[in-house]
Amino acid sequence: MLKLPLLTLIRRFGSVLKREGTGAAVLRAAGYVRRRVRGLGTGTLSLATDTGPRGSEQYLHGIWQTLARQDAFHILQAPGVDRARRQIAMIADLNLPQCRKYRVEQLAGFWRSRGVEFEYAHYQDIPRATRIMQNATHLMEYRLQSSAVTDMFRYEARRLRLPILYDLDDPLFSVSAYETYRNMEALDPGLKWHFLSAAPKYLSMMNGADIMSVSTPGMAQHAALYTGRPVYVRRNFADAETLCAGAVAMLNNGPDDGMFRVAFASGSQGHEVDLAEILEPLSEFIQADRGRRLMLIGHFDLAHLPAKLKPQIERVEFAGYDRYLAALARANCTLMPLCDDAFNRCKSAVRVLDAASVGVPSIVADVGDLSSVVRTGETGFVAQKGGDWMDALRALAACPKDAAQMGRNARVNLEERWRASDQPHIIAPELIEWVET
Repeated sequence: MLKLPLLTLIRRFGSVLKREGTGAAVLRAAGYVRRRVRGLGTGTLSLATDTGPRGSEQYLHGIWQTLARQDAFHILQAPGVDRARRQIAMIADLNLPQCRKYRVEQLAGFWRSRGVEFEYAHYQDIPRATRIMQNATHLMEYRLQSSAVTDMFRYEARRLRLPILYDLDDPLFSVSAYETYRNMEALDPGLKWHFLSAAPKYLSMMNGADIMSVSTPGMAQHAALYTGRPVYVRRNFADAETLCAGAVAMLNNGPDDGMFRVAFASGSQGHEVDLAEILEPLSEFIQADRGRRLMLIGHFDLAHLPAKLKPQIERVEFAGYDRYLAALARANCTLMPLCDDAFNRCKSAVRVLDAASVGVPSIVADVGDLSSVVRTGETGFVAQKGGDWMDALRALAACPKDAAQMGRNARVNLEERWRASDQPHIIAPELIEWVET
């Protein structure tokens, strides 16, 4: 067993501490100690990570060898083409519920409605991922980074003559976006280091595909800085499930208790930095009337809020999409402030869609794709400058009936313009042509 000098260990601990933060340094040191106790050799403070079952990246190798020996390895075209139909196989990272909903399940419904078969698999379910490629005519990949397993999938896709589309809804490939992403200020430095380290792996997947789809025009512009592949927009939209769940939440909302609720939903950590952009006028507005409440839905560290505001805060933990919409339906309006940085300029308007589904107007920053969905003065407000947030809140609180009507307008706008369709503002015509011709 290799033993490192104490001074070397201290230096490496200090390096990890400086680069990734206290939590990561302690975890790595603890891992080293555990391995020493168990008699396992190691020469660093790194925590070994297992990317999957041993040998999973060789899952197809035996099949390839057999096909090669039988002179059956190469084919002239995708098997599905022989049967004059179109079938999409999507291999995706399905770990994030919101991402799965908007970028995978939603897409499956869209293509099936057009008569295109669509199957998907989590990238770690190697047998299923391999199987769905066999009868496909197209491969789509979502949120994957390069690894031995994804390289194997790509190799099989090329053997099967499948054209490949790569899809992303966050600039995970972008060092420049992460380095200037202000939400990282609220997180452990080790998490930022992890994202920066993974960026080249996402870029490698992007540049190995034939074309790319992204969720917003801002994302398309940023991706074009990193790849020469064609980049097309497929926006998130309100599917039948969203519209139905929103209608149910509105129906079950219950009687008005006279409170004026301002909702802020956070589906991931770090959004305390976004709310800080408007915290001063927001706090002033909420505290000006005892009948007002700030409803925090999802992840939020209350340590970032002034103590005087806390008695007028309502906390709602995420517990499934239906319960999230039920809580959101109780609000009189929602707030969506965003720091103006490269990462947020790529953001989609899914939170606006969620709010509109339950008939709640949104006050949004003019960052990312938010302003594309909100019609100022009709379905909500787009805040162009600092004072606009307070003006919008006061206008809605002054006449709750008008606020309710604005929410109904938002719901109508959602049903008419932002539901599943093949309109160019939802999906680029080139993406439909890529599949269907």
